[in-house]
Amino acid sequence: MKYMMFVCTDAEPDTDSTGSEDIDKWVADNDGRGRRLDGNELGPVSAATTVRVRNGELLVSDGPFAETREVIVGYDILECAHLDEAIEVARAHPMARYGRLELRPFAAQ
Repeated sequence: MKYMMFVCTDAEPDTDSTGSEDIDKWVADNDGRGRRLDGNELGPVSAATTVRVRNGELLVSDGPFAETREVIVGYDILECAHLDEAIEVARAHPMARYGRLELRPFAAQ
């Protein structure tokens, strides 16, 4: 099953710095196991552009859609047997301690 994992910042990160994981190690491990199909860091929020169409009119604005302290900073596409496996993959990601990870299954085709 494929999952989109949104990598987000968090206003309340873990304050315990022991056992900090290395992102390069996490990527290499999950790429090697075939669980991470793609992923990347995103550019800064200041580079975001929001596009909407309302009543046939194109509305383009600078910045993210939502004004919040938590922002999406990256993504990974995971291939896991089930949600529990995806949770374990996310649990080992360094941002699980310093940010938050949102897992969403891809819609069935």
